[in-house]
Amino acid sequence: MTLAAPLSPPLVARRSPGLPLDRLVLGKPVTEVAALLPRLFSLCRAAQAAAVTTALGRPVAAQSQGDDIGREILRDHLLKLCVTWPGHLGLGARTVPPIAPLTDPNSNPHPAPQGLLSRTGAAGSGVAQALFGPAGTAPATPQDFDHFLASDLGCAPVLRGIDQCFAPGEAVAHALPAVDDKTIWGSQAIENSTAARHISHPVMAHLAATRGHGPLWRAAARLFDVQMVLAGTLPAPRALAPGQAMVPATRGVYAVHIETEGDTVTALTRITPTDSLLAPGGVLDLTLASLPADKAGLGPLLLDILDPCAPIRLEARHA
Repeated sequence: MTLAAPLSPPLVARRSPGLPLDRLVLGKPVTEVAALLPRLFSLCRAAQAAAVTTALGRPVAAQSQGDDIGREILRDHLLKLCVTWPGHLGLGARTVPPIAPLTDPNSNPHPAPQGLLSRTGAAGSGVAQALFGPAGTAPATPQDFDHFLASDLGCAPVLRGIDQCFAPGEAVAHALPAVDDKTIWGSQAIENSTAARHISHPVMAHLAATRGHGPLWRAAARLFDVQMVLAGTLPAPRALAPGQAMVPATRGVYAVHIETEGDTVTALTRITPTDSLLAPGGVLDLTLASLPADKAGLGPLLLDILDPCAPIRLEARHA
């Protein structure tokens, strides 16, 4: 694969001002802040809540916490693959399969770890078949993926439509270190995305080699995320150090560092996938820099694939 030559980006991104978080949380009781953050950032409410409780070392039912994040991820991925991306491509919305409630709340409060698929029965199977086709599982090898992409099974037409919009090397962001326990806190631009969670998967490596870290690579990662959630193998929320936690979220990895004195919050740092996406020299800058001028009209689709959780406007660059 040959990467597109560096271009003067045809589009520039404008970000709306963020919330004055310091004024909202500093000096407030821990319990108040723990309740406030999921309400303020409700697109990833479960991930926000898990990060705060994990950072503060509060007891929580691990499986229930993981289920909440998993349902959140499934909801968001299904909307992209079944509704918004088909809309951009002129394919028409597809039926969004239901995400059923999990176990009976009166059943065993400490069930053995298992995936959503095993505990949602037909509904979980419906999600898998709606996206993957009758096989009910994501393509495991590059050959399997190429056959899937050429078919009309599951969401293959949506991914194929994305693939046909961008040539190899277009709208890509290469050479960024992947998010981990250390890079999440650094100032260097990083790859903090759904795709980063599956960067070593054989299909993702194949797409990186043949198309680049571009739209299809990012869109296909949602398939592997869905399979991971259904199988119960999504990474668990983790405490990194006292007051620090990192949790999986729809768009990548979310981290929080909370400092307290007694029961009062004295400092709070949040790092979201959107922060990483919009960092100078980060994924959005690199992606727009490799988007050809004659494809500026694909900006809305491209932005929907990158999926910032904050309002972003793409404007034409003026000479």
